[in-house]
Amino acid sequence: MKRRDFVRTGLVAGAALAAKPILTPSLNANPNQVTPFNLGYAPHPGMFKHHAGQNIVDQIKFAADQGFTAWEDNGLPRRSTAEQDAIGKTLAELGMTMGVFVAYANFDTPTFARPDPDSTAEILSKMKEAIEVAKRVNAKWCTVVPGSVDQQHSGQEKWNKYGGGRLSEGYQTANVIDILRRCSEILEPAELTMVLEPLNWHSNHGGTFLELSDQAYAVCRAVNSPSCKILFDIYHQQIAEGNLIPNINMCWDEIAYFQAGDNPGRKEPGTGEINYLNVFSYIHERSKKEGKDFVIGMEHGNSIKGKEGEQAVIDAYRKVDTF
Repeated sequence: MKRRDFVRTGLVAGAALAAKPILTPSLNANPNQVTPFNLGYAPHPGMFKHHAGQNIVDQIKFAADQGFTAWEDNGLPRRSTAEQDAIGKTLAELGMTMGVFVAYANFDTPTFARPDPDSTAEILSKMKEAIEVAKRVNAKWCTVVPGSVDQQHSGQEKWNKYGGGRLSEGYQTANVIDILRRCSEILEPAELTMVLEPLNWHSNHGGTFLELSDQAYAVCRAVNSPSCKILFDIYHQQIAEGNLIPNINMCWDEIAYFQAGDNPGRKEPGTGEINYLNVFSYIHERSKKEGKDFVIGMEHGNSIKGKEGEQAVIDAYRKVDTF
């Protein structure tokens, strides 16, 4: 794939700028607003609804007043244009960074590993749509889940290109890389980064093409684009492979985004087995040395219902942000 000047000269510097959360004070700052968190933790819609109400703008403002400097909304593309504009305006006024939204996710079909013209056209169309959504909220990242592994398609006419039967792993990987390169060609001019999320097979998403961090690392290295990086979901990788800090270290140059959730249960830090103080400390210290900060999406539920549970989430992040 022909590399643009943007790729050749901006791979490191551009990625660092894109990943750096905005930490400027709110233009409508609450005088009682607490100290911002050290890392860019990003709550999501509904996480603080009992305190802030159902209105998404009010939820964002509440999060800002608690010291959060980022926001995440997987379902953003399904919101109306007017609501997207309102979210973008609010985030800008509060000096908050927009985290990921889901541009394309398929968990059960090998749309990347064993593509057909219809699924490929849909994927590329979603990349173009993602650019327009990103513009409205000043987003720098969007999530892509590249389908499932190929299982068995013998006898299905649209797979005749491959002669029927299950496609070997190496050919599946080559197909995934090819389509991701085509996606990157669309996203690069807009400086929008798709982040690929490996998902665990044991508890949530059995059969997805990406499961392990080293696999995602190899794919991103092969695609070789600033618009194709890793979303390292700490919850998923604890289940899939463990060894969190060493794997974060090995994948570091290809990671553009993190998500969090404790295991078991996928709730806030401190409710499970993951030592989030140590994991976040590692991310913070290395980011500080290299001048590169990350958004960390809070992609988990609340362990306790109601206002008490929402406060427990805030307190949990304060507890693991002490560095």
